[in-house]
Amino acid sequence: MFGGSGKKKENDLEDELFIFTRYKPGGLDSLCKGSHFNKKEIRLMYQGFKQECPSGFCTEEDFKLIFAKYFPQGDATKYAHLVFKTFKSLSCHQTGVLNFEQFLNMLSSLSRGSLLEKLRWIFALYDINGDGFISKQEMLVIVSAIYDMLGDYVIPYVDSVAPKDHVERLFHLIDADKDGVISFDEFTEWCKKDEDRAQALLMFDTIF
Repeated sequence: MFGGSGKKKENDLEDELFIFTRYKPGGLDSLCKGSHFNKKEIRLMYQGFKQECPSGFCTEEDFKLIFAKYFPQGDATKYAHLVFKTFKSLSCHQTGVLNFEQFLNMLSSLSRGSLLEKLRWIFALYDINGDGFISKQEMLVIVSAIYDMLGDYVIPYVDSVAPKDHVERLFHLIDADKDGVISFDEFTEWCKKDEDRAQALLMFDTIF
């Protein structure tokens, strides 16, 4: 009666406790060694993280609310979902939440990491299905989400056709062998010609 199902309930309870128990990150020294931030920066980031996520874990809903505060002029829901999904996949964390170390390490890679670190992260964001290539449809999903997020900040005003036009131009530039998909090598080769291109792909810039 209590055989396999009892064990399963016990495991489920352990998972719940892991997710909802208040979490404390490791010491500052270890956090500094594992990131490109100093102790003062980490303290400030932890204060902000705890304010937004008092449990010590960041759920996808927490993440969406944080993005909504930074981009009140648009709808950041879709982009926040895609970014959070990338955070989880790159940190190999499948519980549905992120702890502070994982959050810190991702920010470290994006803001202070090498160009290759940044490019790996951005490529993973655009490679939604994780097959190692970026399709035109995947790029359209990301670009459309960023247009939605920026909302009124997109100047001049754009209609629903603008993201498709943007993707057509951008995809043509990056897809060097014209096989209909963008490999990581093609992606890195294009971005390395101008490092600003990587940042533009991450937070979006209508310069293309």
